[in-house]
Amino acid sequence: MRALLPVIAALTVLPSIPANAAASAPSPIAALAAQEARVAAIGFRLTTANAAWCPALQPQFGWIWGDPRLYPAADRSAMRAAYDAQDVDAPYVAAIVAGSPAAAAGIRVGMPVTHVNDTPVPPGESDHPYARITALEKMLAALPPRAIAMIGGEGIDARGVAPTTGCASDFRLEDRDREGAVADGRAVYVDAGLARFAPDDDELAAAIAHELAHNILRHRARLDAAGVDRGIAKQFGRNARLFKQTEVEADRLSVWLLANAGYDPRAAVRFWDRFGQRKGRPAIQAATHPRWRDRVASFETEIAAIEQARAAGRPLEPPLIANPPPLDPPPLE
Repeated sequence: MRALLPVIAALTVLPSIPANAAASAPSPIAALAAQEARVAAIGFRLTTANAAWCPALQPQFGWIWGDPRLYPAADRSAMRAAYDAQDVDAPYVAAIVAGSPAAAAGIRVGMPVTHVNDTPVPPGESDHPYARITALEKMLAALPPRAIAMIGGEGIDARGVAPTTGCASDFRLEDRDREGAVADGRAVYVDAGLARFAPDDDELAAAIAHELAHNILRHRARLDAAGVDRGIAKQFGRNARLFKQTEVEADRLSVWLLANAGYDPRAAVRFWDRFGQRKGRPAIQAATHPRWRDRVASFETEIAAIEQARAAGRPLEPPLIANPPPLDPPPLE
């Protein structure tokens, strides 16, 4: 199976999948590809629908990237079968969102990409299996929001893709069994176990919207500016209090992101109610996160504000967007 990315920061339309990945008893890699399709579709919908609320924007094409280097040599034949990928050592398209710019341009799952606008895909800054994907994501994100990206691969004529403007975040599915997700300010990483835990796309969108909210609100940068300790001291005192505040803010904004993208905001209540009770009552409550009952109460407050705005015919205006929290350390106290 795939190599793992180190954890960086704390927690519908389904695109088509190659026919050989949709067998009645799919291989583990084909099952992973199906979850990548869900994450791609949800990420594209959330970022493009909420672009007006995002201080940082980037082109959104409607795809997720893969790389043969993520797989041991013994698994690469199964990988190529699952994604209908060519036998080329290059990043490839792992998921395409139906109706997205990438789909409209005729990009297909499994297509290798060796260059963008005549520039070779950089090898990345390390020998980590995700290095090329990260370099490719950064390369595409740096393009002007409406710039056409000419992408091509070995034996493939370049295809021009005119992106949609969206919030500045890429998305990735990690081959981990645990039920988690992280955000690092640039991207959202969703564990396969979490995708499987979410029974429908609205609930998975609730988890992804929480992580996207971290990026929109620049939580990693704010915490870094506040000088937090990310080691063992994270669980105590001022460090824990600041981390908890960002979790509360991400919860509050997430339901607005859901509603504005056409998802059911009450899916956040359903998801976090199940997530908070999935292992029974915890022996110790992490000081960096609110209790699940408090999270649900916070969602209910924001949902009530959304419903009031809609009943009055007013546009949705998330309080944390209209009145963003200060980014300097003192207000985080």
